[in-house]
Amino acid sequence: VGSRTLARRLPVTLSPATVRNVMADLEDMGLLFSPHTSAGRLPTETGLRLYVDGLLEVGNLTEDERANIKSQCAGTSSSVEGLLEQATQTLSGLAHCASLVIAPKTESPLKHIEFVHLSPGRALVILVTESGVVENRIMEIPADLPASALVQATNYLSAKLVGNNIADAYDGIMAELENQRAELDVLTAKLVEGGLATWAGGDTGSGGSLIVRGQAHLLEDVNLITDLERIRGLFSALETKEQMLRILSMADRADGVQIFIGADNTLFNVSGCSMVVKSYRNEQQQIIGAVGVIGPTRMNYSRIIPMVDYTADLIGGYIGLGAGR
Repeated sequence: VGSRTLARRLPVTLSPATVRNVMADLEDMGLLFSPHTSAGRLPTETGLRLYVDGLLEVGNLTEDERANIKSQCAGTSSSVEGLLEQATQTLSGLAHCASLVIAPKTESPLKHIEFVHLSPGRALVILVTESGVVENRIMEIPADLPASALVQATNYLSAKLVGNNIADAYDGIMAELENQRAELDVLTAKLVEGGLATWAGGDTGSGGSLIVRGQAHLLEDVNLITDLERIRGLFSALETKEQMLRILSMADRADGVQIFIGADNTLFNVSGCSMVVKSYRNEQQQIIGAVGVIGPTRMNYSRIIPMVDYTADLIGGYIGLGAGR
């Protein structure tokens, strides 16, 4: 912004020269910078941090905005995964930024598990937890797999998993399969192993999955090759399990919405990007996931913070009630 523009908009009468002097002082303090000689000043990441921590006035969502987010998140999905997918899309669309949700791992004891044939080469694995959460995953199966194998796999896993959670039973089931003590034929044993892998993701102790949507918003203002490389690096970081766990760990450090600005954001070490994130909890007030927005450091914090805050509380409430009930 230039000094003349500021002088016109200020509620007090100051000359452009006075404004330039003040801006020069702020630049010396490292709070503003000028991208090139003839340009106006822009806030540095330090300046933005000062603004967000001490000067920002966070707005409230209107009743219409709350109703809009709630209706879009609820949608018609009967699964937690569907709820989180819709929440991510909704938040990205409203904030005009990329959004992310860390999905909770299935820790509640299981009430029902079933393999359902969909089409040649595809089956649906259905899990219902004792808390009422319904989860559906599609897995690939041999095209000629007989229906009896699906029934046998369902019966075997029901006996092992109902009343337990996957993480607790995983090692014992895999040991039985490896030692051929499960009394299953080869095809059914592979089906059981594939079903467990679909749910456990090969890592039963490190949390759920990461959903990211709206990445295209990060490319809207990319003008330089260096900016493009920076965004590519961010995309790569978001694809790693380690980053997902770090996001959840950072969100766990304090209650409420957390704001990470620019290069001081140790999650990505990416200059020019900020993240607004909040964890969500189950009925026992345990942190089970997080929801957030990633965008340019100049994002509209006063609008995005209440969006993230409300969406996180909404997700926690739906999961606590049991999605699909």
